[in-house]
Amino acid sequence: MIIKMNPEATALAQILQKTVSSDKNELEAAQNFIDQAAQTNIVEFMRTLSDILHHAGNNAVVRTAAGLQLKNNLTSKDPAVKFRFQQRWLAFPDEIRAYIKNNILTALGTENSRPSSAAQCVAYVAVVELPQGKWPELIQILVNNVLDPNSTEMVREATLETIGYICQDIDHEILTSQSNHILTAIVHGMRNTEASNHVRLAATTALLNSLEFTRANFDKESERNYIMEVVCEATQSPDTQVRVAALQCLVKIMSLYYQYMEPYMGQALFPITLEAMKSETDEVALQGIEFWSNVSDEEVDLAIEENDALEAGRPPQRTSRFYAKGALQFLIPVLLTKLTKQEEIDDEDDWNPCKSAGVCLMLLATCCGDDVVPHVLPFVKDNIKNNSWRYREAAILAFGSILGGLSAESLKPLVEMVMPVLIERMYDNSIPVRDTTAWTIGRICDIIPDVAISEDYLKPLLKALVSGLEAEARVAANVCWAFTGLAEASYEAATANLPEGETPDTYCLSQFFNFIVEQLLATTDRSDGSQSNLRSAAYEALMEMIKSSPKDCYATVQRTMIIFLERLNTVLQMSIQNKQNKAQYNDLESLLCASLQATLRKMTAEDVPQISDSVMTTLLQIFSTSTHESGGVQQDALMAVSTLVEMLGEGFLKYMDAFKPYLCLGLKNHAEHEVCGAAVGLVSDICRALKIKILPYCDEMMTLLLENLSDTTVDRSIKPQILAVFGDIAIGIGPHFRKYLDVVLQTLIHATQVEVDRNNYDMLEYLNELRENVLETYTGIIQGLKGESTGPYEENADLVALEAHVPYIASFITMVAQDQERSDSNTSAAAGLIGDLCSTFGPKVLPLLDVEPINEMLAQGRKSQRKTKTMAAWATKQLKTLKTQVNSS
Repeated sequence: MIIKMNPEATALAQILQKTVSSDKNELEAAQNFIDQAAQTNIVEFMRTLSDILHHAGNNAVVRTAAGLQLKNNLTSKDPAVKFRFQQRWLAFPDEIRAYIKNNILTALGTENSRPSSAAQCVAYVAVVELPQGKWPELIQILVNNVLDPNSTEMVREATLETIGYICQDIDHEILTSQSNHILTAIVHGMRNTEASNHVRLAATTALLNSLEFTRANFDKESERNYIMEVVCEATQSPDTQVRVAALQCLVKIMSLYYQYMEPYMGQALFPITLEAMKSETDEVALQGIEFWSNVSDEEVDLAIEENDALEAGRPPQRTSRFYAKGALQFLIPVLLTKLTKQEEIDDEDDWNPCKSAGVCLMLLATCCGDDVVPHVLPFVKDNIKNNSWRYREAAILAFGSILGGLSAESLKPLVEMVMPVLIERMYDNSIPVRDTTAWTIGRICDIIPDVAISEDYLKPLLKALVSGLEAEARVAANVCWAFTGLAEASYEAATANLPEGETPDTYCLSQFFNFIVEQLLATTDRSDGSQSNLRSAAYEALMEMIKSSPKDCYATVQRTMIIFLERLNTVLQMSIQNKQNKAQYNDLESLLCASLQATLRKMTAEDVPQISDSVMTTLLQIFSTSTHESGGVQQDALMAVSTLVEMLGEGFLKYMDAFKPYLCLGLKNHAEHEVCGAAVGLVSDICRALKIKILPYCDEMMTLLLENLSDTTVDRSIKPQILAVFGDIAIGIGPHFRKYLDVVLQTLIHATQVEVDRNNYDMLEYLNELRENVLETYTGIIQGLKGESTGPYEENADLVALEAHVPYIASFITMVAQDQERSDSNTSAAAGLIGDLCSTFGPKVLPLLDVEPINEMLAQGRKSQRKTKTMAAWATKQLKTLKTQVNSS
């Protein structure tokens, strides 16, 4: 029954009732009405929705639907749409926003359904308004709702849900000043004196979402003790959901506040989490295991930090308490027991304690190294031939899981001991045993390949693996992975004593190579290839076999190239005719393009021109038939073209007229940034290959690249790549670059002035990449304009035009040198540019470059990695040469 609402709200409520209708036409009509209402007058639409949510007389379905529509117009998973919605909300008249906020806030606790729709609406308005300094009274209202002894259970629960949603989505710094109030409300709701498990669950979830901005509370021992006491009490709740949420809090607390956990570990955290691990309730056991996985992760990071500190000659800021190592004897038996609790039918997407235990064992091995062996090896020995498949599979999984953390000294004898049994288990009558065995052999090929390719095991192992290619898809996919590792290991062994980049004449797989490739090709054609990623695993194995092939296997490489081309043409015809399975054909086209790329790279310089016409014809057909839905195909096809460019060099010129339209389309494809990025990279490749012959195409390329730089819809990651292309074009066309010089220099000035949030690692990495490409572009421009000239730069009008910009370039290098967070590659690129400035412009640049920050950077560079060390030494030498010239004149 609908009461006390205006006619518009009544009408909309009736429409909302139909959004859950089983009648498809009714449902579609209701959605169309709602969409139209939102487009016609969004302010009035949202106001009316808040009325419907506010009125307790409306039925639960209608109120929930109103809350959902309101929320969907406040936020979105798409960041751009979310930002637009937030700006739209802030543009609403103040009185309308106040009216809606009052409606949704007073609706808290009046709903009979869970979770609360009003809670989500309040939270998403708060996420918009609180950062703007608006709705300042909200947090205190919410806190009072929880603390008020007269508040109903539903009010307390919905309010705590609201706090949880806000904490989950808002920038943590916004709430830091109110963390005490928020924490008071949350802890109040979590106490074991709280009668309602619903309230305790909402409070515990809110704590989980607020842990990042309660650092100040954790820094204080008394407050930390109280929080830990309440959380530990909640882990003993008879309600499973509350217990799981409390355990999730412990997992997160361990990651955030490891340095404070020592007083709680022995008395509380260890027994609580060990007991949770043993639980028969999966959700509880998973959190117990996750806790120790997190401990292992944290202690691995601490070991790395400690090593870095030692190398830098300073004490580490934090040190490990070695909790994982101390708990091994108690943890591993529980984990091994969990490994024997496999599901009868394994769902790849289903996460369970058995799988979690395998990951935890792997992390413990990484953290504790050889110390895990005495606790795991007896289980492996006792159960690898057990009559029960569960125990055989668990033993093999346990063995495979610990391999990555062991030292070479203990690893090799262990693997040699178990290898014969693993080969035998490849023929086991149990699918899970064969599957895990293939995975373990893949790990061995990856971690300690010497054993796999030794004379003792190679032939029986290959026989077992080839047999495994005919097994179930999940088994065969792991066999493919094993072949990938085996091929790479065999090639590395054969090239160990050869000069870098030289192909060996033969290797240990040569006599089996053709047969293995044939079997893998057959595997890619299996009717169940879409299961367990088998088809892509088989193609990846083929690519690695070809990439890692010696000279005496070249005939098979040639034949495989023809097969890939034939298959690609067949798939092209099929995909054109069969629109329904377009996605499936797109995946196959991508795999074949990638395989073509790998094979092309292995072809000899003499053979590539013989097949390039066929390859390019096929790739052009892919470009002409692919749509906006097949970006992955276009990206892989562009990368195949890139390889062809690399192999043909100037010989690629004959394809440019036919290919240029598709290259331009790729540069304009802003919606799929991977495609756009591949096209940008390809322009660089073509410039380097064609050199001066790229000149007729440069105007169009430069126009598109400059447009992309100024277009806000182009993905940020592509823009540094574009700058690098300018340098490649300059080197390619030499003095002809003069016509683009002014606009490119202005673009570079803009790029040098970019500032980012240095607390954000991704943004700092982006800044370093941007600066590296700017430095290299300046280098490319200098080298390009200089051309073949060996005389004074004053005789080169193009260099004279650049001279006025040199002081700015020097100031930019100085700024990079002063940045303590610059990357090693920044130092290398800066050193290269310094050397070029010195050798090009002579003594005039000495006062600009012979400054303390640059000299200090070069001194650091000379102690760095090989390339940086070489470049820094060269730049230092150039500066010294100029000083000598100045002093002697």
